[in-house]
Amino acid sequence: MATPAERLAELGITLPSVATPAGSYVPARRTGSLVYTAGQLPLVDGKLAATGKVGEEVSPEEAAKLARICALNALAAIDNLVGIDAVTGIVKVVGFVASAAGFTAQAGVLNGASDLLGEVFGEAGRHARSAVGVAELPLAAPVEVELIVEVDGS
Repeated sequence: MATPAERLAELGITLPSVATPAGSYVPARRTGSLVYTAGQLPLVDGKLAATGKVGEEVSPEEAAKLARICALNALAAIDNLVGIDAVTGIVKVVGFVASAAGFTAQAGVLNGASDLLGEVFGEAGRHARSAVGVAELPLAAPVEVELIVEVDGS
C-alpha cells in the first residue's frame, strides 16, 4: 500500500500550511504513540471558507466539504509535528457542527472528514467518531474537527 504522502499525491492533494492558533494552544501535541490535534476550522489561506449555521446559511453538502477542509488542516498540523508518514492509524475524529434549530444530520456533515481519512489511509483510516451539534463555534465557523491519531514509535 502507498504511504499517506504518496496517497495524498495520487489524490492531487497538497496539505495546507498549518493554521496559526487563535489562542494559547498548539496545533498538535504528541504523547507516547498518540497525536492529538487542536480543533481545526475550515480555513483556506488563513480565512474561513464559510460562516454560519448548517441548515441555515450553510447547506449540509457544503458543510461536508468544509469538514474535509478541517481534516486537511488537522493532517497538516500532524505532518508539521511528526510527518504524515508516521501515522499508523486514525483513532478518533471529533466534529462539532454549528447547527440551526432542528438540524440533526451532524453525522452526514462529518462524513466529509471521515471519507477523506479513508481515501488517504485506507483501512488504517477507519476510526471512532463523535459528531456533535452546537449553537456556535469560534469565528462563526460552521464546522470544527479534531483528530487523535496513532503514530509509529520512532
